Amino acid sequence: MERKETGLFRAGFVAIVGRPNVGKSTLLNRLLGEHVAIVSARPQTTRTRILGILHGKGVQMALFDTPGVHEAKGPLNRRMVETALGTLAEVDLALVLVEAGTGPNLKVEPGDTVRLVVEKVRRAGKPAVLGINKMDRAPRETLLPVIEAYRGLFDWQAVVPFSALTGENVDRLVECLGALLPEAEAPLFPEDMLTDQAERVLAAEYVREQAMELTRDEIPYSLAVEVEEFDESSRRDRGGLVHIGAVVLVERESQKAIVIGKGGSMLKKIGTRARERLERLLGAKVFLRLTVKVEERWREKAAALKRLGIGP
Repeated sequence: MERKETGLFRAGFVAIVGRPNVGKSTLLNRLLGEHVAIVSARPQTTRTRILGILHGKGVQMALFDTPGVHEAKGPLNRRMVETALGTLAEVDLALVLVEAGTGPNLKVEPGDTVRLVVEKVRRAGKPAVLGINKMDRAPRETLLPVIEAYRGLFDWQAVVPFSALTGENVDRLVECLGALLPEAEAPLFPEDMLTDQAERVLAAEYVREQAMELTRDEIPYSLAVEVEEFDESSRRDRGGLVHIGAVVLVERESQKAIVIGKGGSMLKKIGTRARERLERLLGAKVFLRLTVKVEERWREKAAALKRLGIGP
């Protein structure tokens, strides 16, 4: 992220908010150059807010990736939406994401969810940038109707089409966000800090990401992962061995059987994919032990949600 020299240093917090699957996590990963937020084609993948810190010339931007705002049904989803909207009160700037449209006869109408997000931003008294993601899949002539449809919802500081997937126009988005952050005397975080996510938390998320991708129907939404062991005593800085023991939680015995698979084949595949990603993250060999446990209706239990770190 390059900025013109102004003699000023800017630092602050940005909340990335929007509906599920608009590309919030993909954008955060693109900006940081690291896989700190798990990504899935399934909606409601992100369950809690994730802080990522972008260090640039003359600016430090702390970005919160938040759960997708949706019509919440059940304690888990309500906590997710509360987390997303509650983050707005704690930041200097909101980045509201919507999607670029497709089709020759495109008619865009902002939905109730986007209107809710905009109203929460307005009530929080925060400046906001409108980011129109997925421009890579939209003909250029379809962008104008999208811009016009959303322009009147709010007094946007900027409206920026971009693609988190390809990186197109992301530099322009970052430039706009950075210019709106408050002046600061010093950085808010150490220069080598990338995220607030502990390695054991990332380990749990990497396992859940693969389990979500490889299973079907309702199972991804009934999945949670808890790391019970994270032993790096043999790590010797980087290049050694890290022992990780994780439990995949499901709500029914039938789900447990699917996650394990015939002869343990599915669980092995989940573990292999997660371990490969973890080894890249940790810079060390990983011994990953996975087990599957049934915890009935865990999504409805406040104690379970708190234990798993989900919600405000």
